[in-house]
Parts: sequence; C-alpha cells; structure tokens
Amino acid sequence: MHYAFDLWMTRVHPELPWCRYADDGLVHCRSEQQAEALKAELDVRLAECGLQMHPTKTKIVYCKDNRRIGKHPNVVFDFLGYQFRPRKVSNKQDGSLFCGYTPAVSPTAMTSMRDTIRNLNIPQWTQATLADIAKKINPLLRGWIAYYGRFNRPVLTVLANYVNRKLRDWIMRKFKRVWGKTRGSVLLRKMAQQSPRLFEHWKVFGTKTFA
Repeated sequence: MHYAFDLWMTRVHPELPWCRYADDGLVHCRSEQQAEALKAELDVRLAECGLQMHPTKTKIVYCKDNRRIGKHPNVVFDFLGYQFRPRKVSNKQDGSLFCGYTPAVSPTAMTSMRDTIRNLNIPQWTQATLADIAKKINPLLRGWIAYYGRFNRPVLTVLANYVNRKLRDWIMRKFKRVWGKTRGSVLLRKMAQQSPRLFEHWKVFGTKTFA
C-alpha cells in the first residue's frame, strides 16, 4: 500500500490530506464531486497494482456539522475503532451546544470490549478477591481507556457500568447473604468508596454512582 496508495497520493494529489493504517485509509475532499472523481481514479490505480477497494466498506461520507448543513445519505464512518459522526458539542467559552463532527469509541469496538469482559466470567470467580479481579482486568481497562478515551471519554461510561454490573454479580455469588441486585450494588459501592483507586475505571469515572 505504500507504493500503490501513499506515494501515488503524494505525487498525484498533494493538495488532499489523507491518512492510512494498514489497508484502511481516509482522504479528505472539498466536495462530493471531487470525492467521486478521486474514487474512480483510485479504483483504476489499485487495479493497476493488482488490488481493489472493498466493495461495501468504501464510501463517500459527508462530514455534517453546524457549518456543513447539506444533506447526504452517509454522515457516519468508522476508522481504527472510532466512529466519526455529527454530535452535540459544548462550546468551551460559553457552554452553548452546537453540532460538531467528532470521534468517539465505535459501537463495534464497544461490543468487542463488552464481549471480552463477559467472556472472563467474572461472577464465577468466587474464590478470588476483589483485588485479584482488579489485577486481572486493570491492564485491559487501562489500555482501552488510554486509547478510546482520547476523544469523548464520557462515552466509555457505558463500559464502566457494564464492568460494575459484572462485579455486582460477583458479589452476589460470593456472598450468599447478599440477595438481589440492589443490595449487591450497595455493597459494591461501599467497597469502591473504600478503595476508589482499585480499578482503572473507578479512578477515571468515580465511585459515587453505579448502574
């Protein structure tokens, strides 16, 4: 791809900003017509190199925000685990909201992280301590928060709440006297407030409220 795409873009379209990771790439165009023309050119270029664009993943996306108010069927795309789409953004100067085009962890990446946590079967670790569980999952949480928390970090509260629910289920299994989700959540909250830095997601998102 370095020869087929990178060098070609630099030589033929030096005016267009682009980025690529492995076989996944983006090119920013000034208009839909320019994007359509580039797509046709790129299709020919890749064919010359014995390659082709993915028939379903390759698409033209309109980066809709408060300045770009036109209509287009595609206003969302995923790239490297992030989803870029129109979102409400707060003005740092006066706190007012406006429509921005920003990235946040993608639904696909979120599902993958939840699946990873679910597959650990944390509620079954009845012989472990809370510290044992933290030692096991903190490297995962630390990596996810560091990567996906660079933009729109609050979206990751969905993951934090999911982990907390698994910890609550662990409490209910380990301590038979704890009956019901409400009592399990209360006990977990007490444990979290006693050791607020035990889990990475507690450090970042706090321990006052749990789903």
